[in-house]
Amino acid sequence: MPKNPFTRGHRRELSKRHKIAVAGVATLGAAAVVFSAVPGNAETTTSEATVSSAPVKYSSEQLKSRQADVSEQLAAKALQSKAAAEAKAAKAHAEAKAKAKAAAAAKKKAAHAAAAKKAAQARKAKAASRAAHRAKLKAAVHKSYANNLDGWIKESLDIMKAKGIPGSYNGLHRNIIRESSGNPNAINNWDINAINGIPSKGLLQVIPPTFKAYHVPGTSWNIYDPVANITAAANYAADKYGSMDNVNSAY
Repeated sequence: MPKNPFTRGHRRELSKRHKIAVAGVATLGAAAVVFSAVPGNAETTTSEATVSSAPVKYSSEQLKSRQADVSEQLAAKALQSKAAAEAKAAKAHAEAKAKAKAAAAAKKKAAHAAAAKKAAQARKAKAASRAAHRAKLKAAVHKSYANNLDGWIKESLDIMKAKGIPGSYNGLHRNIIRESSGNPNAINNWDINAINGIPSKGLLQVIPPTFKAYHVPGTSWNIYDPVANITAAANYAADKYGSMDNVNSAY
């Protein structure tokens, strides 16, 4: 029986030859590609080693270049992402800071507005109080009173009321009758005050220093003026005794 060409030895030999044939085909293909890229008038003599190794070297460099490009792109993208995140965080921080600043400014403005409003209300209330006080005093001053003891006491009582000075009609009348018998020009020239050069004068027998110290604004500075004398004396009695109503003798 003839030998089988596909025995193990032959298969090993054919396998090696097969590999060589495949390499040759690959080389011829690569050579064909290189040859087709060379101009027609160029020399095309190329060794087998050069033809077979050139494409492998070119492919390796290209792969390295691709890998480098990809690495650079990934690094650049990572940097961009990091920069975008940092920018976003910085923007959020700036917005939060601006919001807090605006809130503080608004709070401060509201506090100032509230304080200004409160001050304005206080000034308005004070002005209203002064106006009411002036109105009362004006009404008391311009009211028509009889030019006698009854009229003088009533006019004094209206001024005392406007000024917050206590006293009643009966308390004033009683002390006036005791001190001067209702004579607005009465003067005491015999007591200790007269001896000291400051005699008591007027309806309620007030000495000049006391009249000056307790004079009530809006009344005359003449110590013999009935209304001025009564009002100053009542003001003094309120300070020393609580009210002219509490005075029942020389004071």
